[in-house]
Amino acid sequence: MLKDGLFRAFDDAWLIHSDAHVLVVDKPAGMASQAADAERPDDVASRLSAWLAARGEPSHVGVHQRLDRETSGVMVFSRSKAASATLAAQFESRKVEKRYVACVSGWPAGRADATLVDMLADGERGRVVVADRRDKRAKQARTVVRLLQHRSGRAKLELLLETGRTHQARVQLAHARAPIAGDTLYGAQAAPRLLLHAKSVSFVHPSGRDVTYHARLPAEFDAWLERGDPGEGIYDDPDMLGRALHRAAERRYGLATSPSAARNTTAFRLVNEAGDALPGLAVDVYGDWLVAQFYGDRPWRERALDALSNAGARGVYMKVRPKQANTLVDTRKDDLAPREPVRGEAAPADLPIFEEAVPYLARLGDGLSTGIFLDQRANRRRVREAAKGKRVLNLFSYTCGFSVAAAVGGARATVSVDASVAALERGREGFAHAAIALGAAHTFVADDAFSWLERAAKKGDRYDLIIVDPPSYSSTKARRFVAESDYAELAALALRVLSPGGELLACTNHRGIAAAKFRRVLFDALRLAGREHVQVKDVSPPLDYPAAMGLESHLKSVWVTLAR
Repeated sequence: MLKDGLFRAFDDAWLIHSDAHVLVVDKPAGMASQAADAERPDDVASRLSAWLAARGEPSHVGVHQRLDRETSGVMVFSRSKAASATLAAQFESRKVEKRYVACVSGWPAGRADATLVDMLADGERGRVVVADRRDKRAKQARTVVRLLQHRSGRAKLELLLETGRTHQARVQLAHARAPIAGDTLYGAQAAPRLLLHAKSVSFVHPSGRDVTYHARLPAEFDAWLERGDPGEGIYDDPDMLGRALHRAAERRYGLATSPSAARNTTAFRLVNEAGDALPGLAVDVYGDWLVAQFYGDRPWRERALDALSNAGARGVYMKVRPKQANTLVDTRKDDLAPREPVRGEAAPADLPIFEEAVPYLARLGDGLSTGIFLDQRANRRRVREAAKGKRVLNLFSYTCGFSVAAAVGGARATVSVDASVAALERGREGFAHAAIALGAAHTFVADDAFSWLERAAKKGDRYDLIIVDPPSYSSTKARRFVAESDYAELAALALRVLSPGGELLACTNHRGIAAAKFRRVLFDALRLAGREHVQVKDVSPPLDYPAAMGLESHLKSVWVTLAR
């Protein structure tokens, strides 16, 4: 199914060379060189080892180089102690010749070659910056550049990296005002992927002979050089569309295949619109099923659905979302959200899924929403980890996913407040599915959140952990809520019922509210509520929801801790 189609442990086509001493692999873009999470081993070495073990061969491989996750190309691994020592000595003494190809914007047409010698120092948030040579932290980085082709302000360059600093070529070319296309960290030129490829590696083989191994240049490089970013034109090219889906899957491989039972996750985002170079399309995984969300009526919709169906899904469901977020529509209309899958077979009406081993239920054919917002997975885990022994209040609880997470984490009590009786009934079903006894400890309140908070404050109710996750727009009999203008009032009401030393998780997915503005809203709420804080901390957006180049994540989350 999906694990055989999109989430391939290893593809024989990636193998460039194998002998008793070395293995050479063409690493795809999106695959990690080194696993960031030991419980989610998604790196090329781990997957290569598993592939060898499945073939009955010795599975240990020695790692001697790194490529950024989004950089493709040649990686060399040792298979014997002698090879490991030989390769390590050559890499450490910089005797291995590493050539790359990059596509950039802004490289002067008349500049045939150049030598970039810059001093680099570590900066903030994983970035590397060009530093003054007098900076004691600085390290020399040398790259020789040769122009291969030039088209309308776009250029293809060959890079010889004489040193191997972090993000070396990316930083140097950006500093030279010729950023690599598709570089979301240092560039501004859109492309289907980071257009940096390890073209070849040359070294002395443990047998004593000089060798060079090459990795074929991916098709996206020459296509971008000729025409620039394809935008929605990517859907007109089946091969390019297929490669984009596989790159998106590589980025989520660790989520899809974790061997750790405690991290078992079967529902997550596979494609996040332009953040995965597929504008106008979002795709979510629910076990062996996919849910495709289109933003407006797209002429390429059927081609996208065919590609998803061919990726190994048992079935594909479709949602068509209005272009305007505040547009009120009948979410159960068949033209917007058909009950039946548009490709393949139907999923169970209540489909069991897992997030970090916590069980939930989803309904794939029940309107535009499935009953769980997957972008809150990491926040539900944070709530679960913080909830032990606490009274937890979940506002705009919908189907009570945060409440289930808190209860699984050992919350002393949970209160779920939502205006929808039907959503709360699904919340009760979710508790039963997770084998959580209801009783007096877990209550469900059908009410307007503002009205309920005002009454709770008058009664002197207090909660140790509060989740505020309203929709961008909502209406009840009591009032209409618009996040952009009403969030501070809502958060202030919630802060009034938060215990001293208590914690509040505030979230908004309103795309018009920037992260900096959202923090200011919460500081305003603290002032309005007359509460003192010890921390107002941004929470990182989920990794499976990458933002489009130059944009923030749609989801902004802030963790507020009050003074005691």
